[in-house]
Amino acid sequence: MGEHGGAVVATVWLCPGQGAQKVGMGKDLAARFPAARETFQAIDDALGVPLSRLMFEGPEEELTATHNAQPAILAHSAAVFAVAGPQVDGGAGAAGHSLGEYSAYVTAGALEVTDAAKLVRRRGELMHKAGEERPGMMAAVLGLATAEVDAACKEASRQGSVAVPANLNAPDQTVISGDPDAVARAGEACKARGAKRVVPLKVSGAFHSPLMAPAANHLLVALERAPFQDPAFPVLANATAEAVKEAARARRLLADQLTAPVRWVECMEHAARLAGEGARFIEIGPGTVLAGLLKRIVPGANVVSLGSAAEVTKFMETA
Repeated sequence: MGEHGGAVVATVWLCPGQGAQKVGMGKDLAARFPAARETFQAIDDALGVPLSRLMFEGPEEELTATHNAQPAILAHSAAVFAVAGPQVDGGAGAAGHSLGEYSAYVTAGALEVTDAAKLVRRRGELMHKAGEERPGMMAAVLGLATAEVDAACKEASRQGSVAVPANLNAPDQTVISGDPDAVARAGEACKARGAKRVVPLKVSGAFHSPLMAPAANHLLVALERAPFQDPAFPVLANATAEAVKEAARARRLLADQLTAPVRWVECMEHAARLAGEGARFIEIGPGTVLAGLLKRIVPGANVVSLGSAAEVTKFMETA
């Protein structure tokens, strides 16, 4: 909770996913806040690699690699939370987009940040390997209703070649994923149905599609071995948009997440109901993508993005 004009305000933490990474991320946080510095160092030690140096200095090509980008974004979100979290009295809930769901479990105390970093690095490695073994692609469809995108994907999938809606980001923004030929056909079908644009994404595989099944199976083994606690407050699961309150359920849904669509619209609608009227949403991590999506899903939502040291400082002065 938090205080706002004398009234108690419920807080929902939002954690971004892959694509938000950029060279220089977190450098200002480490320079200004000891808690952020300690978070980055703990993750470097846990992974046995100088991830923070890669975040601060690049090169960009190496930072963008899936197995680096995922723990880097988690590290940034966790560093912001280490500083800003103590200023907030708990939370009403949390949600993270794709890998951000792991960051959300960190905010809820279900995962230690070092264990989460090791899991997302393993996740990135498995996703990359699955992409090498069965190459796939993803593309963002803009300006078309999700139901129309779903119909286009069904129309394009044939003879073992699949295209599926993968990220249901906003009512008129859906990412499709699958075999390259099927995704290309689905993209053309979406344009024929009135999509404004279809934009191929720079990713190393068909994430959140059936092509990730081998990765999901191996990831479940790693998740079963990881020390999870029941979250202190509900975390909205990408795969089902349900509020997860048990460690065992969290593990299962994090594995399912690799082959299931990210139901972000439903997650945000559920989060708004969970937190109630006047809730405050705090995006922690690089970028402002989730804040932008939330405003389109829940018009009038009270949301702030904390990505830079300046934004965190301002938040702490007013929290």
